[in-house]
Amino acid sequence: MANQSLRFEGVESADHVNRITTALMMLDGVDSVEVGRHGAEVEGRVRRESLIKAVQSLKLGIEVK
Repeated sequence: MANQSLRFEGVESADHVNRITTALMMLDGVDSVEVGRHGAEVEGRVRRESLIKAVQSLKLGIEVK
């Protein structure tokens, strides 16, 4: 199982964290995810680009690195 880290800028509330968590967990191949205001740790077999696109699709103004 692969582990990937994402860094965030612009997460402003618990609602943002919850929405990001939901978006990432819905991706095929994601086994678990831990999300905080500054980033996420994702376990599973999923491409990094898919993770980034999932967060960007929420249109919350969050920069993902």
